[in-house]
Amino acid sequence: MSNLAHELWEARRLGHTIDAARSDLPKTKAEAFDLQEAVVKLSGLSRCGYKVGSTSKEAQRLLSTDEPGIGVLLTPFVQESSARIKIVPEQMPAVEGEFAFRFARDLPWRDEHYSLDEISEAIGSVAGVIEVVGTRFSGGLQGKGRLLTTADCGVNIALATGDWVEFNRQNLRDHGVAMTVNGDLKGSGTGGRALGDPLNVLHWLVKHLSDRRIDLKAGEIVATGTCTGLDAVKPGDVAEADFGDFGSVVVAFE
Repeated sequence: MSNLAHELWEARRLGHTIDAARSDLPKTKAEAFDLQEAVVKLSGLSRCGYKVGSTSKEAQRLLSTDEPGIGVLLTPFVQESSARIKIVPEQMPAVEGEFAFRFARDLPWRDEHYSLDEISEAIGSVAGVIEVVGTRFSGGLQGKGRLLTTADCGVNIALATGDWVEFNRQNLRDHGVAMTVNGDLKGSGTGGRALGDPLNVLHWLVKHLSDRRIDLKAGEIVATGTCTGLDAVKPGDVAEADFGDFGSVVVAFE
């Protein structure tokens, strides 16, 4: 597994893909998470939070999974709008418009799971974001499954954040988001596309981290999954996600 972790990090660092048809793939969720942690360690980069993926039925069908999954966000791959992000066409990059939360207080892991109210009280701010996703395994995202997606750091390429707004339990469930690429309207939807409400995604994540004895720390951010679907992008494209009252997020790709 250590060799696969090295290959995945090199594929992310250098911009290529590796063969998905191989013998040393993770066979359990635990192996997949351990592999992701090994990739993070090899990177030598600091983590600044998490992305939660496959929180919509459409994304779950694409990945042939029936549950969400997480990826560590690494600081150099998180930018503010307007962002310029380098992408590699063979990794089949796509954009997602989603909501992210930034925590004002620690949520240390514990055996008794946190309530949604406790989690909400620890949130400091919320923002609209564009997540750029793509796989370091050859062949694109279709059918990669939960284990390969988790091992590949949640297929995160980068994250671009909009303006952070104080969190006061805004209704994100019904809040609309629209994605355009080069001015053409692509995917659209509401916060409810992510497990019915982005706060439900946080509830799932905090439970998952506590079960693995991982603290969620003040200052860390959590992106909660697409509200707009996945829209393919290529170098030279400009994507913009419109979050209404939360403003917009712009990414230019090179």
